[in-house]
Parts: sequence; C-alpha cells; structure tokens
Amino acid sequence: MANEDKRHYFYVLQCADASFYAGYTTDPERREKEHNNGIGSKYTKMRRPVQMIHEKGFETRSEATKAEYAFKQLTRRQKEIRLREWKKEIPDD
Repeated sequence: MANEDKRHYFYVLQCADASFYAGYTTDPERREKEHNNGIGSKYTKMRRPVQMIHEKGFETRSEATKAEYAFKQLTRRQKEIRLREWKKEIPDD
C-alpha cells in the first residue's frame, strides 16, 4: 500500500460506524492493530473494528502530520472525494 522507503505515514481508518479517523504513525500495520485492540485512541476504541483505507508515506514527520491536519479540515463529503481520488474504495452504508 505505501512506499517501503518512507518512514512517516499519514493514514485514514474507516470505523465500524462508517466514520473516518486520520492519524500519523511510523508503522501503519502495527497502528491498525493497536486501534483494533483499543489502544491509543478514545475515538476508535468505541468504533471498532477499524480498517485501514489509506496510507501515504513521507520522508519527514512534519510532512505526514501536515497531510493529516489538511485531511482533518475537510468536510465529510470532501474526505470521501479525496479518498476516491486516492483510488480507495469506501463501502456504502
């Protein structure tokens, strides 16, 4: 899913209630497991299971967290459009 040579990731999860959660990590696979085990985020803890629907690698933490912040500023509809642009499927409710 992500470039192997990158160390910092912006990621998006889809929660069981169809909401989105955006975050930063250095290990997307581990982080998804943590979210599904109820570790690290009060938001996702109550909305499990979660599924990783987007991840993008960056060379610096700053770049990854800026991408996370920008995504969080979007409306739900804008997020859906952006995710489609990133060629990820969003399950219909």
